[in-house]
Amino acid sequence: MHYDLIVIGMGLSGLMAALTASETGRKVLILGKGIGGLTLFANTIDLLGNIQKPTSIREGLSRWCQDYPQHPYGKIGVEKIEEALASFNALFPPPYTFQSKQQSNSLIPTGAGTFRPTYLIPSTMMKGTQLREKETLIIGFKGFKDFYAQQVADQFKCRGITLTVADPSQAEWTATALARRFEQESFREWVGTEVKKEIRKEELLGFPALLGIKDPTGVKKDLEKRIGVSVFEIPLLPPSIPGMRIFNRLKERLIQRGVPFLLGHSVRRVILKGKRCVEVEVSHPPLTVTYSADRFILATGRFIGGGLQANRSEISEPLLHLPIHHPEPRERWFEKTFFDEHPIHRMGVVTDSFLRPINEKGEPIFENVWVAGTILAHQNWILEKSREGMEIVTGYWASQYAF
Repeated sequence: MHYDLIVIGMGLSGLMAALTASETGRKVLILGKGIGGLTLFANTIDLLGNIQKPTSIREGLSRWCQDYPQHPYGKIGVEKIEEALASFNALFPPPYTFQSKQQSNSLIPTGAGTFRPTYLIPSTMMKGTQLREKETLIIGFKGFKDFYAQQVADQFKCRGITLTVADPSQAEWTATALARRFEQESFREWVGTEVKKEIRKEELLGFPALLGIKDPTGVKKDLEKRIGVSVFEIPLLPPSIPGMRIFNRLKERLIQRGVPFLLGHSVRRVILKGKRCVEVEVSHPPLTVTYSADRFILATGRFIGGGLQANRSEISEPLLHLPIHHPEPRERWFEKTFFDEHPIHRMGVVTDSFLRPINEKGEPIFENVWVAGTILAHQNWILEKSREGMEIVTGYWASQYAF
């Protein structure tokens, strides 16, 4: 079967690329051997976390693009970054929205008892930016080992309580199991009753980010009505329930647009003809199927997703065998101190300003291939706190540039 565009990779960049193309009427296929990192890491939308107040995000991005022109943001520019974010925000109409405070980064509490900067915050987490000592009660659940309410509360100098769910069939709870429980009215009624007994003078309640998968805003409002104080979610370690919400929303929209969503299908081989990619062989045991397209977007991520591979001698891109930028020789990858930046984080595929992979001479390697997401070179999303923003922006613009 032939398509206008095939997107390889089902992380946030791949999903944004596929959706952007489909909304302009293109015939799109998206392929992924897994569901990407959304359900592992994403809670909020980090755009560039090292921009601190009072600097606005726009002012900070402008300076960043000038200082780092080889960074994906530098190649795309501030106005186009804002356009891509607006496209993402349009996917989440009220009541579950992503918001910023005064167009700047905000500090939100985490399940480790720390604060971290982020830009776009789900409406269910926004009240967390108002966390105050002695005015917040942190809620945990016995048997849920990814969140210890008292430990978190101690770091924030407030109170914490742990509720015991009366269910003899489950001594331990997973994030998804508790999230599904919160979607049951009887469970919310029980939680509301138990928490209301513990309230003193607190004006805020912090729950682990488990307030349902399908309707977190409805769960939040129901709890607030039952308890009588404001509620907010605290992001956790993987798996991420808020990330599942993002993934499900994008998947739902793609299906509505008629995009084949081939999850669990890994690309076995790419078939080339001159400087063009013409087909991909997709493995779904026991079958191997071939799909052709006019254009391709590579959004396969880094090492966890298999977009990059490493051995003792080199780092490589396994599908198209694109050259990888190595900023340092291997013998210098390990610096003098443990917390020095590891050069491996800035390695990746180098592109031109249109996100086309280029060779050492700066020439496009293929006529019909674009690259998006964390596989790109000249960025370190870990230190920059830029993962979701970069994936949204490069996924959106790779798709726009392709047409």
